[in-house]
Amino acid sequence: MFQIGDITIPNRVVLAPMAGVSNYAFRLTVKEFGAGLVCAEMVNDKGINNKNEKSMNMLYIDEDEMPMSLQIFGGAKDSLVQAAQFVDQYTNASIIDINMGCPAPKVTKCDAGSKWLLDPDKIYRMVSAVVANVDKPVTVKMRSGWDDDHIYALDNARAIEDAGAKGLGLHGRTRLQMYEGSADWDIIKQVKQTVDIPVIGNGDIDSPQVAKQRLDETGVDAIMIGRAALGNPWIIYQVVKYLETGELVTNPSPKEKIDVCLLHMDRLIKLKGEKIAIMEMRKHAAWYLKGLKGNAKVRRKINETETRGNLTDILYSFAEVLEASSKAS
Repeated sequence: MFQIGDITIPNRVVLAPMAGVSNYAFRLTVKEFGAGLVCAEMVNDKGINNKNEKSMNMLYIDEDEMPMSLQIFGGAKDSLVQAAQFVDQYTNASIIDINMGCPAPKVTKCDAGSKWLLDPDKIYRMVSAVVANVDKPVTVKMRSGWDDDHIYALDNARAIEDAGAKGLGLHGRTRLQMYEGSADWDIIKQVKQTVDIPVIGNGDIDSPQVAKQRLDETGVDAIMIGRAALGNPWIIYQVVKYLETGELVTNPSPKEKIDVCLLHMDRLIKLKGEKIAIMEMRKHAAWYLKGLKGNAKVRRKINETETRGNLTDILYSFAEVLEASSKAS
């Protein structure tokens, strides 16, 4: 358990904000597997301020997700503050998170996301302006640096703390690395030793043992899991259980995987309507099937499906084939 401002996070396992993934349907599914905190995908400040329909839909939060963090991004102070005030007043998010880590060129060219990593003074100005204008606790998600020659993580973390943020998430990769190479947990440890606010470490957490090792080695308040949870919310439950009891929980059966995939699908349909949801579920279904024998052929079928009924039939037929083959062996 740890605190972000006045919000109590019940355990030390956090779901990362992932663009194009971390909507209500995904977050709630992961929450039910025991995540202490779930984070929404980043929303453009201008989209919020202009009441853009897509951006407004991204602000949907279910009461069962609590506590949850809603992430915004932007490059201009007034615009970011205005968006933060809207989130503060008109959503039930527990925490407002500022994105300072997105490496995508379309974000950095707007002086947003990881572009801030080059300027601790801007970080202080931007974060303090948001903090001064909202009631909800503010956190920041950042990367270790822009590239190997511009790693200002300690200065940036101090600026975030001095600006009044109540916590920070740190992905141990530079902007240049994108999602390649290995995360640097030594810099995460140094940041934890530099600031007094909670630090959530992020990068390459893909098993309960690695999660415990990173917590023990760095002293961070929590670990954040991102890509390892794609199609695999069980990783969250496995990590929480291992940290609490030392018990290693077995992996789910193919039928269990498919049942949860379909639950996720129905939530996405509720959020976006069947047509868009099924298009989006194609990638999620492929993630749920990862590691299952014969999944390549099924993935090809999934990529052609357009209806809930069709996707359900494909997945359950595949589960029956796997079950029959496991009984035969």
